[in-house]
Amino acid sequence: MRSFLNVISYLFHPIFIPVMATVGYFLVTPRLYELNFKIDVVITISIFTICIPILIFILLKRFKLIDSIFARKVEERRIPLYVYVLILFLIVTKVITKSIFAELYDFFLATLFASLVCLVLVLFRVKASMHMMGVSGLLMFLIVLSITYQLNIIFALSILILVTGLVGTSRLFLKAHTFPELIIGFLIGAISQLLMLYNWL
Repeated sequence: MRSFLNVISYLFHPIFIPVMATVGYFLVTPRLYELNFKIDVVITISIFTICIPILIFILLKRFKLIDSIFARKVEERRIPLYVYVLILFLIVTKVITKSIFAELYDFFLATLFASLVCLVLVLFRVKASMHMMGVSGLLMFLIVLSITYQLNIIFALSILILVTGLVGTSRLFLKAHTFPELIIGFLIGAISQLLMLYNWL
């Protein structure tokens, strides 16, 4: 059981959520994009949100500024969050433009806002669950996307709701977060995406 929940925590680490959202967007949006263009965008997002953060984590761990990729202590989260906020800012200003990607741009903007909220909380020594922030943001993004385009993706949403529950369970079981920290993270992720709703409808 512990191994399974560990795998869930790794698979749905916050650094993977932007790529999942990007792939999900391209799979369900009725907007027409060339396949090569979509692949280029996914690769670019992967470099920004997966490769660069992993390199940063390796450096931080080498200099003993963090214990693990999960940054369990509040003080360990400051530098990773500063870096993540900077990366998201670069994405919404240089990579994902609203005129071309519309809803996906709003997803990244909402994720940037949510990450800033988590950073502010960390400065006040409050640890919100970034895992729950990421997965709830992804869930809300796909829900609103399905409503906007009248898409029937109930099966995918059901799986993601199950995953959300598993992520929360894994973080509790592994004693990485308390229940209130999970709720705070969930609300930050979901509400940030909902704040972008007016741009969609």
